[in-house]
Amino acid sequence: MDKTKYIFVTGGVTSSLGKGIIAASLGKLLQARGFRVTNQKLDPYINVNSGTLNPHEHGECFVTVDGHEADLDLGHYERFLGVETRKANNVTTGRIYQSVIDKERRGDYLGKTVQVVPHITDEIKRNIKSLGSKGEFDFVITEIGGTVGDIESLPYIESVRQLRWELGKNSLIIHLTYVPYLSAANELKTKPTQHSVKTLQEQGVQPDILILRTEYNINTEIRKKVALFCNVEPHAVMQSIDVPSIYRVPLNMQQEKLDEVALKKLGYDLTQVPPVKMDKWIDFVDRLENAKEEVRIALVGKYVQLPDAYKSIIESLIQATAYNNRKLKLELILSDKLNNENIQKKLAKMDGILVTPGFGTRGVEGKICALQYARENDIPCLGIGLGMQAMAIEFARNVLDLKDANSTEMDATTAHNVIDIMYEQKNILELKGGMRLGSYQCSILPGTKAFEIYNSPSIYERHRHRYEFNNKYKEALEKAGMICSGYNEESNLVEIIELKNKKWYIGVQFHPEYRSTVVNPHPLFISFIEAIITK
Repeated sequence: MDKTKYIFVTGGVTSSLGKGIIAASLGKLLQARGFRVTNQKLDPYINVNSGTLNPHEHGECFVTVDGHEADLDLGHYERFLGVETRKANNVTTGRIYQSVIDKERRGDYLGKTVQVVPHITDEIKRNIKSLGSKGEFDFVITEIGGTVGDIESLPYIESVRQLRWELGKNSLIIHLTYVPYLSAANELKTKPTQHSVKTLQEQGVQPDILILRTEYNINTEIRKKVALFCNVEPHAVMQSIDVPSIYRVPLNMQQEKLDEVALKKLGYDLTQVPPVKMDKWIDFVDRLENAKEEVRIALVGKYVQLPDAYKSIIESLIQATAYNNRKLKLELILSDKLNNENIQKKLAKMDGILVTPGFGTRGVEGKICALQYARENDIPCLGIGLGMQAMAIEFARNVLDLKDANSTEMDATTAHNVIDIMYEQKNILELKGGMRLGSYQCSILPGTKAFEIYNSPSIYERHRHRYEFNNKYKEALEKAGMICSGYNEESNLVEIIELKNKKWYIGVQFHPEYRSTVVNPHPLFISFIEAIITK
């Protein structure tokens, strides 16, 4: 049984059913049995990556260790499995077509007519199998984005059909559908699921396992009905019922025996497979669900209308509060509307303040206003990315009295403008597109709060930004009480700042939220919550 197994997760009836959570949950259960697992997301959109997608529409852009800008589902994969993802874990239609067109231009196809089948489908299959080709994983779980029946998804479903024949018993197909409840009829309706499976079958794909997304428990009779009409064994028809937290889903799917059925269908003898070990996960879920005391945190950002824009940050806060036996009460505050007139009303009752990353000048003044309030009232505060840069700007304005300090692009002769306090990365490093993307080293000064938190002189964190702290003002800022406690040795770039004589006031240039997982929550978030509950 040493050959990599491939599991495909498709969705039907409607989008946003939680394919990513189901894929991550199955991965977690298999990992908990001792298998090596990775998850992959295939996105039907024509963008080459997620870097240019509007956070208001698509949610956050997740960054992998190798600097790939990916779909937010990769965040779920990492939080559940604790396994770092890379560029190969997220493939878009844009990237597939770009690769095929590049090959055609080079003459790789020797003058043949380039078509969806076989050239596009071959490229999709190559990307799917690349994760399992090196023998690093026992299972590759690939989530197909979109909904069965979408025009955009057709090449992916066709690729799955072909792979099913090529891989044989080393492949498995899971189909997730929605079972609506009609209150007037007082019953659950399976017809949408039947049509969804029929559409999949018309494209040559027969699911092995059906997972029914539902708000109500689905009884044995309904499961048998679905099994009969969809050519699926009754024990392979499962439910995924609504739960208060996504972290309960792996435990529910274990009760449904998803991992057992999948392993049996892939030819495993369960008597030879280690049992599931989920002790740490269960402990976390217990803490999460049983915490009584609340922690009130203001998340100040410009994309708060869609909380998914800050998905990894919010999940990191949930994890940290749970491990501190607290319940998170999160207040999403639009930085555009924050000013000196309403700051007291908005933030006075907050236990902690987190100022978010972002791009562009909109909402920056509101972030600066929030940071001044946090600093002057000694409220524990964490600034991430642009949040850290705004910390430097606020301190320069209100402590060093550099009233023109800003992060807006202005003429280079303007005093204390972006060229001074924050200037473009491309001016000091030759990096693609002026962006610092992916994992970078950071050295931490002994005796600082950052060193106490990390308990290490050197760390690696992921980045996604264009602007950097200007060392021209480093000495003046430090004399006034700011500590530049973390820096990149190679480029001498400031990565972490903190304030003396404050309970907890730290800004980081990188994105710690990308590394926070259920089993290993990030120490920065843990320390942030600890500071709040001990005040």
